[in-house]
Order: sequence, then C-alpha cells, then structure tokens
Amino acid sequence: MLIAGFPAGAWGTNCYVVAPAAGEECVIIDPGHQAAQGVEDTLKKHRLKPVAVVLTHGHIDHVASVVPVCGAHDVPAWIHPDDRYMMSDPEKALGRSIGMPLMGELTVGEPDDVRELTDGSKLSLAGLDFSVAHAPGHTKGSVTFRMPEAADVPSVFFSGDLLFAGSIGRTDLPGGSHAEILESLARVCLPLDDSTVVLSGHGPQTTIGRERATNPYLREVAAGLGGGTAAPRRGM
Repeated sequence: MLIAGFPAGAWGTNCYVVAPAAGEECVIIDPGHQAAQGVEDTLKKHRLKPVAVVLTHGHIDHVASVVPVCGAHDVPAWIHPDDRYMMSDPEKALGRSIGMPLMGELTVGEPDDVRELTDGSKLSLAGLDFSVAHAPGHTKGSVTFRMPEAADVPSVFFSGDLLFAGSIGRTDLPGGSHAEILESLARVCLPLDDSTVVLSGHGPQTTIGRERATNPYLREVAAGLGGGTAAPRRGM
C-alpha cells in the first residue's frame, strides 16, 4: 500500500494520497488550504489516478482545495451531511460574520459531485476499503476512516481532528462539543488495536497503543473520568 502525506497551507493540515501501489488509482483525503499543487506533485511522482476525495470534516483548512482538485480530475467529494454547508460557507463554521474576510485567495463552494457519508458505511474506492465512523465533537459532521489490516500492513486510521499525537481537536468553534468529542474518543478510538497506525489531520503519525498509554484525553476517557484538560488541543 502507498500512503503519501504532506502538511499544506497556513494551518499545516495533513493531506493524504492513498493507493494500493504506485501507478494505480488513488483516494485523496483532506485537500486543504494550498494543497492542490502538493496533490498534483504527489500524483505525478507516483503515477496515480484519483477516483475520489474524502473529507474528515468541513473546516476550511481541510476542504479549501476540494473544488480545484475535484475539478481537475472530475472526481466526487465525500463528506458527512452535517458538515456539507461548510464548503460553501466556511465563515459560519468559524463563528465569523458573513462577509468578514477569511483569506482573500480562497475560492469556496462545492465541487460538481458531492456524496454524503454515513456512520458505519463502507467505501470501496481505488481497490481500497474504508470503514466510516461518525465522530462528532470537533464538528457535528466529523468522521474517521479506517483501513483494515492486510498481510503485514497494520490497520490505518485517518482520525482527522478527532485524535492527534498527544492531544485532541478543539471544541470551541460552532458545532464543537467537549462532551461529544470524549464520547467519540471512547466509541471510535478505544476499541481499536494498539498496533493501529493513526494518521491525523495535524502533526505526526502515532499509534493507538502510544496514545492509549500517553495521551491525557484518551487515558482519562479509558479510565472513565472524562476530564481531559492536561494538553493543549489543536486543529482550526
């Protein structure tokens, strides 16, 4: 399996390109702010053909390049319906007044083909299987994508802004909820095997085992305390 990731734009949001191998079809995860050129460079380097864009949530730092990337390759974008409005109205998602400048160079809107994700669904794209889990808390429509273990390759978990190395996503923006993100951590993350590789929306790669042992939020959720205040939270 090939997973090529790079941090993009002003927020350093991780964009991932996933394929069975070089020279095959691929899926693009979270093409955010200023990610389009990085996507094109990755496709060219590995001789890949996109078949879809999938989005962990609707914040502008994760979706800003969806329209140009989908348009350039005539592929659909998948997003949870609770976050779909953010593609066309990112200011509302950030609690700003309509018309207040966000970043002048951004072109917001939906691509021509938008498809909606549901909790527990299975996506088979580019010869890859993704399990979708609705994981609200950072936003109402946050989701995660998990790829099953295969041969000698451990399971891979694209956590978006639910879980980071050492922290979790912020919950102080519209649609955020501390109680909901704790519930999502307990329901979505805790059942995963320790060997599961976590590829987050921001920051370095980690594993569920490492986070279970060291992440203060996940440790407190596992202990049934739910306080989780020992580390700064991240994401837009």
